[in-house]
Amino acid sequence: MADIRAEQEAERKFSFLKGGDVGAGEVAWSDGVDSVRKALADSMNAKNVAFLLGAGCSSSWNGDQEVGIPTMAPLAKEFTKARDHDDDLFPTAIERKDLESLYGIKLGDEEYARNLERLMELLFSMRFILRRSSHGNVEDGRKLVDSVIDKVRAFLWDKCTNGRFAQGDTTVLKLYETFYRKLVLRDRSLPRPWVFTTNYDVFNETAMDRLGLPYANGFSGVVERRFNPATFRYALAEQLDLSSRKWSAVDGFVYLCKLHGSITWTEDDHGLFPIRETTPGKDPGKVMIYPTPAKQNSSLGSPYSDLFREFQSRIVREQSVLFTMGYAFGDEHINNIIYQALTIPTFRLVIFVDPALEGEIAKLRALSDPRIWIIGGDGREGGRKAHYFDTIVEEFMPQRPAERIDDAVRKVLETMAPKKMDQE
Repeated sequence: MADIRAEQEAERKFSFLKGGDVGAGEVAWSDGVDSVRKALADSMNAKNVAFLLGAGCSSSWNGDQEVGIPTMAPLAKEFTKARDHDDDLFPTAIERKDLESLYGIKLGDEEYARNLERLMELLFSMRFILRRSSHGNVEDGRKLVDSVIDKVRAFLWDKCTNGRFAQGDTTVLKLYETFYRKLVLRDRSLPRPWVFTTNYDVFNETAMDRLGLPYANGFSGVVERRFNPATFRYALAEQLDLSSRKWSAVDGFVYLCKLHGSITWTEDDHGLFPIRETTPGKDPGKVMIYPTPAKQNSSLGSPYSDLFREFQSRIVREQSVLFTMGYAFGDEHINNIIYQALTIPTFRLVIFVDPALEGEIAKLRALSDPRIWIIGGDGREGGRKAHYFDTIVEEFMPQRPAERIDDAVRKVLETMAPKKMDQE
């Protein structure tokens, strides 16, 4: 049985591209995963480490059913498809017709049916113009655009709060918990890691809460938690000696930065910091999520300007490593910051993605930069991929001591089992 498994693994390979290193490329699962894991462990012990988690990290399939949150492409397909009967949650037949007749926007066009952000980019731009128009005949147009925008926001909020994960399925949450368990193995003498995410969900916060890990997410307070960027300057330490006032950084402390907002954020008119963090309710209300790459405009205002400033500040430091997971480089404003970081000689970019993708991934491959690592392709087993979040967490991230012992025992059993069978 062990020989058959080893033979099957030897036939499956994944890609480990190190820029211009012609020696890198296809790696067999049977003997390559350990070397990749070691390379990543070394990278995770760099002076400054940051992670960028995209929509792919919160998506997971069990057979043919999504148990997490769908990525942008299936979300766009579901929202933009034409329906036989009107549904208040989606654009009605009249709204679809008016969008096309008034503004030439066809929701069924491939551009919008594949990427909901492209539609939102256009709608936000149109709303900006219509709200500033002095013509008296644009009121209906304003209501139309506002209605579709509100429906997109409500649709996204529903997908981030309802689903199998909200009905007891812990598949995705367990992956996030494992991710953070392995992340905190980092040497406590090094600066604490930063986790940046474009996701609106609360998998990160829930996982750390359940693990008892302390983290800073830019909010302070107890009864009323409000956004205060100064909290990103804080560190959590424990006092080792009361007499000499010696302090040491607390193990497992993480900085979490949600670049595109969250389903737990809302805004009001009270206090110096009007952005509040609450628990997700049953109504999207003033939830602060902006699903559009035209965030070049949205990101200029607080809290987004503060969040992007942190992202830029962290990855342009000396000896920095940025790991991207579940992110296909579809956001121009984020890409620009990453490209700026590539001008720093000591910066390294580790990308978990399908290496055959075109667009920005193809451009990054073409740079042949040895500081850019691209890991992806086929998984160890059929139906899995090397660049999926579950594979990254389970196979590639550094192992905890207990896991290393378990693997050692497994290898001994696999090695000894054939000999035992021969003796019999």
